[in-house]
Amino acid sequence: MSDIENISTPEAVPAAAPAAATEAAEQVRFADFGLSPDILRALTAQGYVHPTPIQAQAIPVVLQGRDVMGAAQTGTGKTAGFSLPIIQLLLATANSSMSPARHPVRALILTPTRELAVQVAENVAAYCKFTPLRSCVVFGGMDMKGQTVALKAGVEIVIATPGRLLDHIEQKNISLGQVQMLVMDEADRMLDMGFLPDLQRIINLLPKQRQNLMFSATFSGEIKKLANSFLKDPQLIEVARSNATAERVTQVVYKVSEEHKRDLVAHILRQRELKQVIVFSNTKIGASRLSRSLEQEGMKATAIHGDKTQQERMAALESFKKGEIDVLVATDVAARGLDISDLPCVINYDLPYNAEDYVHRIGRTGRAGASGDAISIYSDKDERLLVDIEKLIKQTIKRGELDGFAPSSARGDERHGERRHGSSRRPEGETRAAPERSNGGGSSAGGSYAGARPERSRSSSGPMPRREKVDPWFLKPYEPAQSSAPAPAPLPVSSKPKQKLAALLGGLRKL
Repeated sequence: MSDIENISTPEAVPAAAPAAATEAAEQVRFADFGLSPDILRALTAQGYVHPTPIQAQAIPVVLQGRDVMGAAQTGTGKTAGFSLPIIQLLLATANSSMSPARHPVRALILTPTRELAVQVAENVAAYCKFTPLRSCVVFGGMDMKGQTVALKAGVEIVIATPGRLLDHIEQKNISLGQVQMLVMDEADRMLDMGFLPDLQRIINLLPKQRQNLMFSATFSGEIKKLANSFLKDPQLIEVARSNATAERVTQVVYKVSEEHKRDLVAHILRQRELKQVIVFSNTKIGASRLSRSLEQEGMKATAIHGDKTQQERMAALESFKKGEIDVLVATDVAARGLDISDLPCVINYDLPYNAEDYVHRIGRTGRAGASGDAISIYSDKDERLLVDIEKLIKQTIKRGELDGFAPSSARGDERHGERRHGSSRRPEGETRAAPERSNGGGSSAGGSYAGARPERSRSSSGPMPRREKVDPWFLKPYEPAQSSAPAPAPLPVSSKPKQKLAALLGGLRKL
């Protein structure tokens, strides 16, 4: 394998290159690439006229049959950069026959998450609308029956997550023997999620002669090492500095104590009257709690994370896109690949542990040339994470002032007490069913557990001291019994002579 050929690197272009590349891309039209009239018709229906910089550089190279590594900041149209030339190349063998044998799998697109797989599939289906090519998406969390029917009917383009694809391979629902093109979308994310063994298994099942494409927002050293292991003479196409954030996204961070972060999120949403906002949390339980807290504040919010079923996640995303939900609280399952139009703002409730995830999170806003805001919240314990982020993006994020923010001290004290003292008190407005237990035999099973303890004043600075239950009987001095109980009568002694053991066993002679 040869080294990666860099056709556009940060060192090779001057500082003004991104603007120049954008202007050049605007002068080029999709019709200049020699695409089929059916593809151009689909692009016109989508309102596409000029390609983005990554599309302008990648499409001609892919059409030549070269292996490509495409790196561009998120939201720049990488999906069309590889799907359009794939469709153009597959049209040479396309036919309208109903026989499944006439529609073998010729292109395989792998994605790390279900949401990204669905989005890529929607784009591919839109581009193939006026062609006889068929496409299908397979991912986990759904019943395999519908996917099996679609695969056995014959499809040329399959978009899949690695795990579910291997499930279909084991059940012999799909054959990869005629794959001509392999695409790894967001390859760095697939490595972060531990998909490397699955990727290697899939690659071993593919024909040796094929075209390989890797597209991602970032390329680490591990990704380039993987690329060199199976790509042949790949060209590296970079249209922006690695790990760069979009210039149209305004970034700001606010510092607040850990127990007041929820109050600050609610304050920002109310003060700016924000709609269509994604709030990122590092944990699933944190996302659920924040979502419930915002709902108690009267906001239309819901959470999306790995513990949700696929149907619940898709329903939440659909409601969010329709504007039925204003705030989507998400873990990093939604950080990549989601293309939501008119997303004005993203909020980092937690700074990500991986600095590169910050780039992907804020890339959900400011897409396709639009402007957006990226707001992050951090506390003293997050200082190191903020330093790592600023080192990665090579810029200092503006520190914001908390004008007009007055956290609710009562709720803050309660949450602080929960973490430090294990209190079972809940935020105001949140209730829970009383557990069925007895309190020393004095309360019934249906009684309130909260009522079994003395009420603590809200103005109390600390938790109530623990009261030990003491039986007064143990505090009395020793007192001898006043009257002794009558001694039990001795057992009567039998006058019958005790028989020997041999007699019991029949060993003595009878008299």
